[in-house]
Amino acid sequence: MTSDESKSFPFERPDPDLMRYYVICALLTLVGAPFVILPLWFRYATLRYKIDEDGISMKWGVLMRREIYVTYRRIQDIHVTRNLLERWMGLAKISLQTASGSSQAELIIEGTKQPEALRDFLYRRMRGARNEGHHTAAADRSAVAPTSGSDDIPIDDAANDLVLHALTDIRDSLRDLVRKQGARE
Repeated sequence: MTSDESKSFPFERPDPDLMRYYVICALLTLVGAPFVILPLWFRYATLRYKIDEDGISMKWGVLMRREIYVTYRRIQDIHVTRNLLERWMGLAKISLQTASGSSQAELIIEGTKQPEALRDFLYRRMRGARNEGHHTAAADRSAVAPTSGSDDIPIDDAANDLVLHALTDIRDSLRDLVRKQGARE
């Protein structure tokens, strides 16, 4: 990350308006407000973000400390959402989707006043990480064995090993299934 990019989003903490949002949400529960405000206050007090060269991390928690780290390369999609109260307060949530197999966001950045700028920044980093990986793999591959002009997709050795392992597992499972079917007949 260049020094200009890292300076454009140096935030480590959410905006103070996020705590005001939490208080209003707790007060809307009426009777449950004292029970709702305490966990929200602890979340706000311990919530930290860090954007570095490889990805973004989020940490929070007092008794049960949680940390999520998502690399730019793993990000599949970015969504900016705001409910009515968040729009009124100028806040937004940015959800980062990955290919983790879950329909929920892997990481949700809360309490930002510049969601579009942060989303665009993350898109640039995400695209840069993907393009960087393909160019590096293609350069490594062409240095080892020149291509004959075919439209091969460059795949790095780790991906080849993963695919080979998966195919071997599938082959072994199919053999076991055929043996079981033969034993039944």
